[in-house]
Amino acid sequence: MEEKLFIYIISDSIGETAEQVAKAAISQFKNVDYELVRYPYITEKKRIHQILKEASGRRSVIIFTTVIEDLKQTLIEECEKNNIKYVDIMSSLLNAFHDVLGSNPIHEPGTIRRLDERYFNRVAAIEFAVKYDDGKDSRGIKKADIVLIGVSRTSKTPLSMYLAHKNIKVANVPLVPEAPVPDELFEIPPKKIIGLTANPIKLNEIRQERLKALGLSSNASYANLDRILEELDYAEKIMKKLSCAIIDVSNKAVEESASIIMEIMRDNNLL
Repeated sequence: MEEKLFIYIISDSIGETAEQVAKAAISQFKNVDYELVRYPYITEKKRIHQILKEASGRRSVIIFTTVIEDLKQTLIEECEKNNIKYVDIMSSLLNAFHDVLGSNPIHEPGTIRRLDERYFNRVAAIEFAVKYDDGKDSRGIKKADIVLIGVSRTSKTPLSMYLAHKNIKVANVPLVPEAPVPDELFEIPPKKIIGLTANPIKLNEIRQERLKALGLSSNASYANLDRILEELDYAEKIMKKLSCAIIDVSNKAVEESASIIMEIMRDNNLL
């Protein structure tokens, strides 16, 4: 039986990047008995010597992503001295960027994992979208950066979640003839409201597919064309009353509709 291969991941941060690269590479080889050994947050030369002493007695490959220059040099020197194969993932990338940008890297570990204000804003926006989805709580209308309104299956929820990942707090409200429109919609600036509409034939197809997926009859009123026309007519009257922008999402991907919404927000100084 062939000797096991030990892949040592050494990093001055958590080492996740190097581990993913190592897994992707080793997966290209069949029937390899290997073990990944990850050493994160290595910032002392003493630890490098200890790790390489262990690796030197095994069939090993060292993969490292340290950006601290003296630690990197120690790793290279020790690997070469002990005849251990090594891969320096960061240096070639840093050198390439340096050549193009004409500036020097900061050589600061862990910058990609820093939990900055933008990260927390994104988490808050996602939680907001979930909390105020589908008109669950009309109080979200006044707190939102933007409010999406429209009949069922006009991509309100997918758009809300997509925009949330762009750090935008979105509330969405379904427009149904039998349900009263929340008063809050008339208490916010029209520029903060986006109406979503769709071609009735396309909407009919989407709703029929939805009913099939739920194991229900496609003859239900939900997918009835006359009912859809009634809903769209009602929604159009509400949107005109609100004087809000309207987007036809019939043949648009979520990304395309979101791009239009963000452009409208920029025009209205909401972004």
